[in-house]
Amino acid sequence: MKKTWQTKLIHSDAAAPEGYRSLVTPVYRGSTTIFPSVEAVSDEWDQYRVGYTYGLYGTPTTLELAARICELENGKRTIVVPGGQAAIALISLALLNAGNHMLMPTSAYSPNRKLAKVLLSRFGVETTYYTPDTGAAIGELMRPNTRLVWVESPGSITMEVQDVPAIAEAAHARGALVALDNTWAAGVLFDAFAHGVDVTMQALTKYAGGHSDLLLGTVTVRDESLYEKLGLAHQVLGYNASPDDCSLALRGLQTMGVRLEAIERSALEIARWLADRPEVERVLHPALPSCPGHELWKRDFTGASGVFSIVFKPGPTQRQVFAFVDALELFEVGYSWAGVTSLAVAYTIRGYEHRIVRLSIGLESTADLIADLDRALRSLSS
Repeated sequence: MKKTWQTKLIHSDAAAPEGYRSLVTPVYRGSTTIFPSVEAVSDEWDQYRVGYTYGLYGTPTTLELAARICELENGKRTIVVPGGQAAIALISLALLNAGNHMLMPTSAYSPNRKLAKVLLSRFGVETTYYTPDTGAAIGELMRPNTRLVWVESPGSITMEVQDVPAIAEAAHARGALVALDNTWAAGVLFDAFAHGVDVTMQALTKYAGGHSDLLLGTVTVRDESLYEKLGLAHQVLGYNASPDDCSLALRGLQTMGVRLEAIERSALEIARWLADRPEVERVLHPALPSCPGHELWKRDFTGASGVFSIVFKPGPTQRQVFAFVDALELFEVGYSWAGVTSLAVAYTIRGYEHRIVRLSIGLESTADLIADLDRALRSLSS
């Protein structure tokens, strides 16, 4: 049909030449997906099975990122969500019903604990918190209605490494599923499914993104039945992930290997240097014998990332610990981690009180970071 110029602005017959190939995955943005006919219209969420139906369930950019994460984690399927906490919430909301019981380590990411306390409890889900060194004895904490056991190894701040295979064996023997926050290991330094985990999540905000400029999370499963439950929940919750952020994560994956290697090496050198400082009581780095669960880390992990904590000897006040963090010039103060910039945050944790500071090592010169820490430590005792 003949078109006016106004209509051509929307319904154009122009087209670029075909055959272009690039090393970069295109960014496909879009909400509406065009169907070839009325008969083909569908609102199914599983686009692997039925084809593309709606932008909420993923564009080719989103699903390529999902496929790459799934490949790295040796899973069945991966779902991309807008952030790490969204991934945590998706797992719990999809796999728990009213009247169910859940187990969670005391060392878990605090927003995960808050989700259980503030939201899930309102819907009749009970949560029991266990110490991260529980291991196979977790079976003693399970009830007939226990359906989900969360593990986080190492812990977010106190860095305890858990005996995940023993926990998984005990949970499965009693009919419960095991979910793992695998963010510290970037999904690659710990093979979750080989160690008995049923569903994993990680914040791609961290090492996959790698530059502190995006928010993304993923949920990966080992079997089709779990994928069905999580996919349906993902659909009705409306957890859309931005294709632009997915593109940044795809780019980040290309350099994640070299970044992780450099960060691991630098973090270990700094952790060992800190362990010899007279101001420091303990360094909580899984690769060091001083860290709870170190032997489990040696058994189960293939490497270490750049996040660890230091515990000062008794003496400094909280104000002095804060002053130590503020005195650092290269370490910025901020949540999240795993970017190119080093970070430091002071916490108050039961057992360590105000004496614990978590560090995230970036890509600055190791010598410069040590010099920065040395200067700040000297001010701590002055």
